[in-house]
Amino acid sequence: MTPAVALLRAVNVGGRAVLAMDDLRRIAAAIGLDGPRTYLQSGNLVFAVAGADAAGVAPRLEGAIATELGVETTVIVRSRAELAAVAAAHPFSTGGIDPRLLHVVFLTGRPQPDRVAALDPDRSPPDAFLVDGSHVYVAYPNGSGRSKLNLDYFERRLGVAGTARNWNTVGNLLAMMG
Repeated sequence: MTPAVALLRAVNVGGRAVLAMDDLRRIAAAIGLDGPRTYLQSGNLVFAVAGADAAGVAPRLEGAIATELGVETTVIVRSRAELAAVAAAHPFSTGGIDPRLLHVVFLTGRPQPDRVAALDPDRSPPDAFLVDGSHVYVAYPNGSGRSKLNLDYFERRLGVAGTARNWNTVGNLLAMMG
C-alpha cells in the first residue's frame, strides 16, 4: 500500500463548498481508500492505496463527493514520496521566513513553459515564487492576505487548476503519512 494525500480545492472556505470531514472520510473508505484520516477542515485527506490504483483516486473521489454530497471540487493527489520531494525542494524554506508564510500551490498538471515564462516576478514585492513542475513555491514575507500572488492569479496565468497549502500543513501531512 502506498501512503498518499488528497488535497481538495476550495472546500469550507467562506461558506462555499461545505464538506464535513466525517463525510469525506466515509466517502474515501467507500471508494476503497485504506485508513482515511483528515487534517484540519480544509480538505486534506491522508490514506493508503494500492500502487496501481493511485492514479485513479482523484477522479473517483471527485465523482463520489459530487454524487453523494453535491459538492464540486478539484482533487489533487500526491504520494508520500512526491510530498516528501516537495518538502525537500522548497527554495525559500532556508531563508529564515516563518513557515506559516511559505506556501505551495499544488497543480493538477504541469503548466506550459510559455505560461510559466509569462508570470510576473515583480507582481507583488517582496513576495517571491518559483514554478517547479506541477508545484508553485511561494514566500509571503509580509503575509499572504494582501499579496497579488494568489491562487486565482496562478490558475489563470498558468491555465492549470490548483490548491494551496502553507508549509506547516505540508509538514503535518507528511508526518501523518509516517
